[in-house]
Amino acid sequence: MGGKMSILRTLSVLALAGTLSVAVCAGAQAATSVKVTVNNTVITSGDIAKRVAFLRLQRQKGGPDEAKKQLVDEVLKRAEIARIGQSVSTQDVEAAYARFAAGNKLSTEQLGKILDQAGVGADHFKQFIAVQMSWPRAVNFRYGTSNRLQGADLVKRMMEGGGQKPVTTEYFLQQVIFVIPEKKRGAITAKRQAEANASRAQFPGCETSKVFAANYRDVSIRNLGRMLAQQLPDEWKPLIEKAGENGTTGTRVTEKGVEYLAICKKREVNDDTAAEIVFRAEDIGKKKAEGEDPNSEKYLEELRKKAQIVNK
Repeated sequence: MGGKMSILRTLSVLALAGTLSVAVCAGAQAATSVKVTVNNTVITSGDIAKRVAFLRLQRQKGGPDEAKKQLVDEVLKRAEIARIGQSVSTQDVEAAYARFAAGNKLSTEQLGKILDQAGVGADHFKQFIAVQMSWPRAVNFRYGTSNRLQGADLVKRMMEGGGQKPVTTEYFLQQVIFVIPEKKRGAITAKRQAEANASRAQFPGCETSKVFAANYRDVSIRNLGRMLAQQLPDEWKPLIEKAGENGTTGTRVTEKGVEYLAICKKREVNDDTAAEIVFRAEDIGKKKAEGEDPNSEKYLEELRKKAQIVNK
């Protein structure tokens, strides 16, 4: 871990280790004390004990020092993810947690009990999942346009593909948000989701969407503009691809409320900008297949240098 293992590999290690079915109580510390502060965020002895237990579950080496290092890095990542708005939603984290439980033939309740018995706890595991899912988005946001292909490089890549520009799908999207205030989250989520789902059949199209939204309480319309298929957020991509032209996607519960996307326009394109984005997406895919993006550690080192880290 420590930025060197993807969530999928980490979860695979947990499953292959066979520890989920034979977890032994690690005995989290009853009393906690502050061990580190990272930019005024506190890491306690209890947090470190949970991470040590988590390392043990994965059959990884490392005691309190390794656990503390990982937690410091995660605090830095979490703050940066929040700063630039690249966090996955709570729904995405819960879905990943549920998939992991199902993959081990467990209910989420059973998985939670096992994690508690092991001294890790479901919340600690979910926080880990959230950072692991969000950090690649932050890295891509930070460095995604730093190595753009232009001029001769772009021509070279096209020639390697037989001289043809790659074809991709272009979307123009709007975001429809049935807002849920933070204080009411949970209490009215199901009702708002039902309202959002029912509204999809009445959606008149992007040109009159703001008039449409005025018929509902606390509904926001946001123009997302042009996006190519390679630029679609992972959590929305399957829903967008299933939606027809001038249609709407299924709904998702997010940190803002209940959302769906409207497909304002969809067409096939093969211009220079599209070609550059397609090639860059291919390069990113190759880096992921080979291991973590090298920009990840570079980014994290920048955050470490700027941070105020105080060991108690």
